[in-house]
Amino acid sequence: MGNEVELKLALDEVHQARLLRHPLLRQAGDRHVTILDNIYYDTATLALRRRGISLRLRRRGDTWLRTVKLAGSATAGLSSRPEWEQPYGGHFDFSDIEQTTLRSWLQRPELLARILPVCETRFRRVTWRLPAETGAVLVTLDRGWVIADGKREVISEVELELDGAPVQALFRIAGELAERVSLTPAVLSKAERGYRLHSGTMPAPVKAGDIPLSPAMGPFDAFCKIALSCLEHLQQNHHGALHTGDVEYIHQMRVATRRLRAALRLFAPALPEALRDGLRQPIATLTRQLGQARDLDVLLGEIVDPVLNAMPGEPRLSALAGNITELRYRVRAEVLAALAAPSYGRMLLGAIEVLHPLTPPLLTTATLGEFAATRLRHLCRRLRRLATTARVSNPASLHELRIGIKRLRYALEFFATLATDRTLHRLQERLAAAQDTLGKLNDLANAGILLSGCAGHDPGLREAVALIGGSHGARHARLLEEIADALPKLARLRLPRLEIEAESRNSPPALS
Repeated sequence: MGNEVELKLALDEVHQARLLRHPLLRQAGDRHVTILDNIYYDTATLALRRRGISLRLRRRGDTWLRTVKLAGSATAGLSSRPEWEQPYGGHFDFSDIEQTTLRSWLQRPELLARILPVCETRFRRVTWRLPAETGAVLVTLDRGWVIADGKREVISEVELELDGAPVQALFRIAGELAERVSLTPAVLSKAERGYRLHSGTMPAPVKAGDIPLSPAMGPFDAFCKIALSCLEHLQQNHHGALHTGDVEYIHQMRVATRRLRAALRLFAPALPEALRDGLRQPIATLTRQLGQARDLDVLLGEIVDPVLNAMPGEPRLSALAGNITELRYRVRAEVLAALAAPSYGRMLLGAIEVLHPLTPPLLTTATLGEFAATRLRHLCRRLRRLATTARVSNPASLHELRIGIKRLRYALEFFATLATDRTLHRLQERLAAAQDTLGKLNDLANAGILLSGCAGHDPGLREAVALIGGSHGARHARLLEEIADALPKLARLRLPRLEIEAESRNSPPALS
């Protein structure tokens, strides 16, 4: 059995020639070119995929090789997974697989009878062997197609695979390559892309998913797992943001960066200062850029358009909407340029490297269960205090309350797999509803500033701003009523029970 460790990166097609001219590749001790044909197999019901198994035939020249891979661990482009490879003799033979359960499952006659081709890939691979520390790193450029059921997608990828070198060598070489070309972590393998083509799955914005955590693991390890999940969530929406007009992709990218910033704040007592600083600033910059685009999407779609639709013949509204649309397109173009620039890929690669330290720091001896219980209690106490002092007549107090809700809500999402009772879902729904109401109030407050900026000193446009403000007056009042009703409940908020080790249930350490 082998265990490949590799970093998969998507390469912008327009940068392929630039990569081939990269000075680093001229230092390669070896370079060779191969044409690879791969066929992926499964059952009609995708039984292998559901178990995290990949079955592939690969042709190299006149030889066919059979490869079985397990899901292993793969996050934000960096993967490590077991695999078994042997020559293919005309029928599937799994006798070389050491894992008894897996071998027995694959060799069942009823399964073998149902295995059929699902998708294929055809690409030209150029491989460079770069000396690195105790071994080498293999750098490959793949260009070709993913094909399934008469449909195809372009392959333009760079893979870096360890050949006796430490994992840090992957990031060092990837960083040098990314100085000149746009390289971003590839969150979907070629096989996964082929499966999507086969099943006809349409691309769609991706929301954050649950993160499985163990109460016995260390807080630092849990943070790294959460942070890498946030980066993967970010990258899962990157292609859609660049290549479609669906604004939800950018919104989900913004959510991913905000979740990562929340995790940095939540786990601060367990994180080295250098790590926090290394992640906070680039993520803050990206969050601000994405937020500017999202704010204008909300301004036009939820604030201006409803009024414009209600008064379609009002020229002042049309003129103001035109100014906002121009600004929205300009800001969106700036954001897309930033997402397509090599600096975006370098930022992600730097973040992933920071989250793969050789020796995790020991800034606390608490288990994750103990740490989570303490931090959640701290956030809950703060939220109850903010809810008690908040007043609907004081926008600043509502703003602070919204931030308090957001921080507790993100923390509950991160620690959801540690909850032991069924109250968590109801609590999350209550917090989400309150955050949504406060978010809409915040959008209306921000809208006044943005609208005034778009109107400038033009009297007609300023009148349009007044029309919009008046049209949302009743909605603003309803939102204030909703939050006034929610304040007493928020002030009495109680946390769900968490799964922590028995000996520490009564005395969690003070970390906050």
